[in-house]
Amino acid sequence: MRKQPSTHRRRIRGQGMSEYLVITALVAVATVAVAGFFGDAIRHQMAAMALKLAGDTSTAKTETTAAQTSAGNAKSDAGTAKTLQNFSQ
Repeated sequence: MRKQPSTHRRRIRGQGMSEYLVITALVAVATVAVAGFFGDAIRHQMAAMALKLAGDTSTAKTETTAAQTSAGNAKSDAGTAKTLQNFSQ
């Protein structure tokens, strides 16, 4: 009879690990989706920060403007419904 509790514990531990993996997968999918919408904006923001740290403020301003434009485009794209007819647009 002592083997039943240990088997039960292993099942519970396995269930907890499975739930953890499902949550991790959902976070990964959400991260990819956000990067798809805001990828250009993030890239331009990182470039602007690197240029400001290097002391190149004129190019950094251009990158900051490009990041704002990309963020606006991503925001408008996120508001449009995607169907099979307009998915690649």
